[in-house]
Amino acid sequence: MSRVFTLAAWRQPRAILWATAGVVTLGFLIALEIAARHYGLPGPMTSQAREVIFAPKSGFLLYASMGLMMLVLTWRQRFIALGVAIGIDIVFVLVRWAVDAKMSFGNGALWVVLGCAVIALTRRTGNERALLLKGVGLGLLLVTGRKTGDAWLLITSKTRPMVLDPYLATADHALGNPSWLVGRLVRATGPIGTHLLDWVYAQLAVAAVVVALYQLRKVSVERRFPRHHLVRTFLVIGVVGPAIYMIFPVVGPIFAYGTGAFGTGGEHWAIANLWPDTPPPISPPHPVLYDEITPRNCMPSLHTAWATAIFIHSRKGPRALRFAGTFWLVATLTATLGFGYHYGVDLIAGVVFALTIEAALRSFDRGWNRAGIQMVAYGTTVFAALLVSYRYLPMKMATHPWLFGPLLLLAMASVIHVYMRTTRLWEPKAAPAPRPEPQPELV
Repeated sequence: MSRVFTLAAWRQPRAILWATAGVVTLGFLIALEIAARHYGLPGPMTSQAREVIFAPKSGFLLYASMGLMMLVLTWRQRFIALGVAIGIDIVFVLVRWAVDAKMSFGNGALWVVLGCAVIALTRRTGNERALLLKGVGLGLLLVTGRKTGDAWLLITSKTRPMVLDPYLATADHALGNPSWLVGRLVRATGPIGTHLLDWVYAQLAVAAVVVALYQLRKVSVERRFPRHHLVRTFLVIGVVGPAIYMIFPVVGPIFAYGTGAFGTGGEHWAIANLWPDTPPPISPPHPVLYDEITPRNCMPSLHTAWATAIFIHSRKGPRALRFAGTFWLVATLTATLGFGYHYGVDLIAGVVFALTIEAALRSFDRGWNRAGIQMVAYGTTVFAALLVSYRYLPMKMATHPWLFGPLLLLAMASVIHVYMRTTRLWEPKAAPAPRPEPQPELV
């Protein structure tokens, strides 16, 4: 009897927690939907619902979401689900071709995911129902996260007409203007280097799915999800990060400082045509007016945060996966700077942001303890201090680069050190090898 009571007592707060999280998430999506419609565009919920019938924005993303959902299925069920998805897509493609509509694919994958949700509710019970619903939820969250990010970017461009790029460009003098330096290096590599980095930058979500598939490979056998995996960190970074865009709106060097080396950029809205050949002069910064189209999506660099999360979660994989995680991190950092999408100070903030969120999620799974609370508090404090210094101390940072440059790098390194020290305490310690019993000598 006491065992049943203990189990019920454990489940009740957990059920309340999940219900609260569901209500908050639904309210958040509704708020984004209303905000997006206020500016004349469909919100995340409408966009996802439209893709049941109309051409999806990204068929690869929908098939990736179906791939995550299929982790809970047996191999036979996976082949059936994939075949059904491809068959439905063929029908959609033929209909679109017949009516001369926009060609796309991915509807079949979404139909299969929604169909599995119906099967879970009508044909499964107990743990099997919960497991399949978790798989469906994981797949849909991947798509919803993308739609939510798009809505956030729209809101930043419409509600933040003034951008703070001059502040970051001035503060970046403390680091030696890395975006200008790497931009010239990428241009010198020619089309090969440019196309490789562009592909890596655009396919960051694919790298995340590969790592997630490795982490979740045993779900179909063990019939449960691991306590923590990359998809959760990826989604939380994507949902929380754009809120910082509203606080610190920045468009990036290639947009704020000219058309750049690749023929794209700010054009008429640029402060000056300087990137990547001429670093901006050191002068007191001030907010500048920008267009209502370009997302204010630089501070912090979420591509850096996501690549950092991929790197962290690939550390326990095989050598090939660890190598891929390292390559994706280095290539993403190079692309973010070399294409003029970010300033160097954005990257430092992105690393601190990613480590703080990763530590918070792991602490939540393990149960909050002193080490976890200290790590999250320290990461949050450093991140806030970075934002404040970028906003109110850029001139001092630019005029004293040999002081503030090392301080910025030291702040990031300290968060990395505290994170590694904290998570090392959470790792299971191997039991010592048993020592053989002493044997009496034979005479």
